[in-house]
Amino acid sequence: MTSFFRGIEDLFVNYLFYPLDQLRFMESWWGANFLNWIFMLVGFAGFAYWMMQLKNYNDNNEEDKSISSHSYL
Repeated sequence: MTSFFRGIEDLFVNYLFYPLDQLRFMESWWGANFLNWIFMLVGFAGFAYWMMQLKNYNDNNEEDKSISSHSYL
């Protein structure tokens, strides 16, 4: 089993994460964090889209806003 886990370690450390290791040693902070900025932009675009969809549903009064609670409250 030890060789199995060392094989997984070798796969990730030496092959799959190799491009990220190359980004670590760049001189530019912006260049080294380029991938992070892309993820942030995708997340912001998804958040903005989600908020616009919620606004559309709110403007069309499609949500049931009747007040209902449990009988014990």
